[in-house]
Amino acid sequence: MRRTLNVIRLQLINRQTFVWVPLIILGSATVLSVLIYAMIPGDGPKYGGGGQAPLWYFFAIGISAMTLTFPFSQAMSITRRDFFVGTMLTAILGSAFLAALFLLGGGIEVATNGYGVNGYMFYLPWLWEAGPLGAFVVYFTLALFLFVLGFTGATIYKSWGPTVVTIVGVGLSLVLVGLVFLVTRLELWVQVGLAMGDLGALGLALWGLAIVVLLGAVSFFAFRRATP
Repeated sequence: MRRTLNVIRLQLINRQTFVWVPLIILGSATVLSVLIYAMIPGDGPKYGGGGQAPLWYFFAIGISAMTLTFPFSQAMSITRRDFFVGTMLTAILGSAFLAALFLLGGGIEVATNGYGVNGYMFYLPWLWEAGPLGAFVVYFTLALFLFVLGFTGATIYKSWGPTVVTIVGVGLSLVLVGLVFLVTRLELWVQVGLAMGDLGALGLALWGLAIVVLLGAVSFFAFRRATP
């Protein structure tokens, strides 16, 4: 456990990565969104996707945690297992921190009637239909999923090179296109929409956590072949 905690400390040595840069991105996205809301005529509620900005940043953090921090950790004789576990725990802590900020932002939006302009980027009704805890799980899952996705891609790159990364990316794209084609050909979009509606944001987030576990398993086995 002490070695794992040392890895967490290693990942957090540069607090700009997990703390200050996400805060700057979040604050900037909020200010820009409020300015845009203020320019939109009408008194109805206005919803925007500016909150996605720091979530996508976690994808870049996942990549850098593997490509930049992993070689440094090997120079410090940190085992691969300790590095992997410590990095995943850091990602969980960072995702929980960001999710808590989103909850705070949603509370501020409700209390101020959308910053006084009826505009919302955190308090999105569909994501909050299961309450604050449900919204926390949704935001937490999104951040963690993007981190693990970036980390897994970087791990595959470090293990087998750019050719395999390209093949995997093309393969996943073909699978997604094939699924869309199948649903469209069988005219199942109504059923898919109803199923997603029944699951709700929280249900989809829980399935997302299952995908995170799967990606984590892939990156763990690929990690054994990774070169610094």
